[in-house]
Amino acid sequence: MKAINIVIASALVTAAAIKAVPAFAEPAPSNVNVSIVRTADLDLTNGAGQRALELRLVRAAQQVCGTASNADLEGRNEVRACHDEVLARAHAQRDEILASKANGDIRLAAAR
Repeated sequence: MKAINIVIASALVTAAAIKAVPAFAEPAPSNVNVSIVRTADLDLTNGAGQRALELRLVRAAQQVCGTASNADLEGRNEVRACHDEVLARAHAQRDEILASKANGDIRLAAAR
């Protein structure tokens, strides 16, 4: 009787392992939100163009970071931190574009 229980248990373990293999083989889903901010249509040599770019960057950061319910304090803090981090990286890219005096796209990304 004990031998039959061992055979059944090993068969169940083997079946479970075989069934789990495809799940382990699949890549993990990507939860990265990306937004591309175009600058080609802006004149970045003047204040109006730079303000328009800043508005685009803020909107794109809001898009990639998402929102949280007013009732979810922790979630709102995470969104705020994401927004600050994404905008800091975007501002670094903006500064490179302004220094080179050439238009280029700014890529904003955040894992959610």
